[in-house]
Amino acid sequence: MPRMRGARWSAASTATVMMAVLLVAALIAPLVAPFAMDALDLAHRRAAPSMTHWFGTDELGRDLLTRVLFGARVSLAIGLVSAAMSVAIGVAVGATAGYARGWTDDLLMRATDAMLCIPRLPLLMIAAAFLHPGVPLLVALVGVVGWMETARVVRTSVQSLATRDFVTAARATGVTSLRVLVRHVLPGVVPVATVATTLAIGRGILLESALSFFGVGVQPPTASWGNMLYQAQSTMTSEPWLAIFPGLMIFITVLSCNAVGDALGASPTARS
Repeated sequence: MPRMRGARWSAASTATVMMAVLLVAALIAPLVAPFAMDALDLAHRRAAPSMTHWFGTDELGRDLLTRVLFGARVSLAIGLVSAAMSVAIGVAVGATAGYARGWTDDLLMRATDAMLCIPRLPLLMIAAAFLHPGVPLLVALVGVVGWMETARVVRTSVQSLATRDFVTAARATGVTSLRVLVRHVLPGVVPVATVATTLAIGRGILLESALSFFGVGVQPPTASWGNMLYQAQSTMTSEPWLAIFPGLMIFITVLSCNAVGDALGASPTARS
């Protein structure tokens, strides 16, 4: 058992380092990218990976490594901001339901269950097809459909915390319910919310990638890992590098988020 726990934390440490490297690379993309974002090299269109173009070039001769770095800024931003939004909504709904109980709990949890019954990706595809969202609206759409899992785990955690002695003592002193919830209960939800956030980041990146892959997400000329895959669909057999590198970035990022979330979820603090 200790060996499994050690292996989990080792994987989480590696994943954290990889995520940090990706975030830093995305932030300083204009400084480290070998070429300008839309610089064309018409003499080397669809070129395979080489010392000049490490990830190869696309159909317009644009450097793929450069586009992967700039695409990381969009994909990671969507994952991070949509995760923050979904966790904020989930904590608000779950904490209210778990602390208020009664008909409020029943109403909020039935609404949560109803949202969980709706297939997430088809719902987003329909909304995106009608709204033609830019990046900010796409972030909002992904965030709005991702709060339900957080709400359920936060509700359970709040119900447990609400029966603790320190909460009972706070109520006995005449402190208002809102103050008890904010000052004494919600701090105990932070470990659960942290785990939910790491998982929501990966989920947000996957949803953006799926939407963009189907042509209803981030639209060119803005680069994201998802729409790079969309543009590579017709050349996957002849120029596989156009799909391999953005796909690999999605895989590494989502796997890293899940590894960190798995390690945090297994920690005693998150389980308590």
